[in-house]
Amino acid sequence: MNLTVNGRSGRYEESCRTLADLLARPEWTGKLVIVELNGEIVGRDAYGDTFLDEGDHVELVHFVGGG
Repeated sequence: MNLTVNGRSGRYEESCRTLADLLARPEWTGKLVIVELNGEIVGRDAYGDTFLDEGDHVELVHFVGGG
């Protein structure tokens, strides 16, 4: 499936069906993120029920601590 994640188009395996699946990928595991799907913010409690479709645009914003 083709998705655009953080402005980068790419092909994702078919097992990446929901936002929860996308966030389980190694690059996002354990990170606190805010998710925007096609311009709409998605609440954390909906990640497992929010299915991804061909051509979706996902923005993942994560927080970085610093001093």
